[in-house]
Amino acid sequence: MQPDRTAELSALLDRRILILDGAMGTMIQQRRLSESDFRGAPECGLAGHAHDLKGDNDLLSITQPDVVRAIHDAYFEAGADIVETNTFSATSIAQADYGLAARAHELNRAAAAVARESADRWTAKTPDRPRFVAGALGPTNRTASISPDVNDPAARNVTFDELAAAYHDAAQGLVEGGVD
Repeated sequence: MQPDRTAELSALLDRRILILDGAMGTMIQQRRLSESDFRGAPECGLAGHAHDLKGDNDLLSITQPDVVRAIHDAYFEAGADIVETNTFSATSIAQADYGLAARAHELNRAAAAVARESADRWTAKTPDRPRFVAGALGPTNRTASISPDVNDPAARNVTFDELAAAYHDAAQGLVEGGVD
């Protein structure tokens, strides 16, 4: 777990504007990764996974951490003070579409660790410019507010409790991985 850096961040914000990274998904798409790239090395345990994984960008923090690290490094090199974790769709609810709901916590922890390593390395290079890691918690692909069935306006494809549990698990993984 990362120490509380709120005071340090607040003090920096009093002195200057801090720069946040850009779009992770766009940078990943530019790499033109294949299905096998998304599956990663055999030790990732996805060689025989039944679902297509191409497009599950959050998975790359486990299967291609060097790709994710290089993107964080590029943003820091360009002047970013803060990078977001590669976890926009890393909740168990969103990962269920890939058959990876059970690995959501692991995805969040790994993504935070990759970003933390990059931020710490850049901070060590230039201690007068500390770098930070923000945990990204994006929307899910399910909604608790609109019915997925026009014939049943009360129907929902996810409950509030399921959403709360999914976000809690993701946030816990992010904290374990070292987000600020």
